[in-house]
Amino acid sequence: MNATGIKTLDHAPSVVQAWLNELRGAAGLPDKQQAYMLLRATLHAVRDWLSVDEAAQLAAQLPILVRGIYYESWNPSSTPVHPRGKGAFLQRVNAGFTKKPLPDVEGSVSAVFALLKAHVSPGEIDDVVRAMPKDIRRLWP
Repeated sequence: MNATGIKTLDHAPSVVQAWLNELRGAAGLPDKQQAYMLLRATLHAVRDWLSVDEAAQLAAQLPILVRGIYYESWNPSSTPVHPRGKGAFLQRVNAGFTKKPLPDVEGSVSAVFALLKAHVSPGEIDDVVRAMPKDIRRLWP
C-alpha cells in the first residue's frame, strides 16, 4: 500500500533502511542505531567541510530522507568550518559516540565514504573529494 501515492516519498524509508543495512555491514556496527549515528555524523562533517555550493550539489544527489539527515541543523553561514584537518574531521564524527565509542573511527568514516561513492555519481564524488583537504581525501576508497 502506498501511503501518499508519491513513489519518491513512499519508497524513502526503505531506501534509508537499505543504506543503514549496507553501512552497518561495511563498518561492522552492532545495530542500525549506530549505523544511523555514523551516517549522520559523517554527512554533517562532510557538509560542513564543503563550500555552500558544493554542499548543495552533493545534497541534490542524496535520497530524500538522507538529504533531510544531511541538512539537519545546518548553518550555511558557518561553513566551511575551520580547522579543516583530518583530526578535526574525525573528532567531529566521533563526538556523538560518547556512550559507545567507535572502535575504528577512520575505518567507519571510510565505510560511509564508500557508501556515498556507491550511490552518488562519480563526477559529484570527484568534486567532493577534491574539495576536501589531502589528509581527508585519503579516507575515500
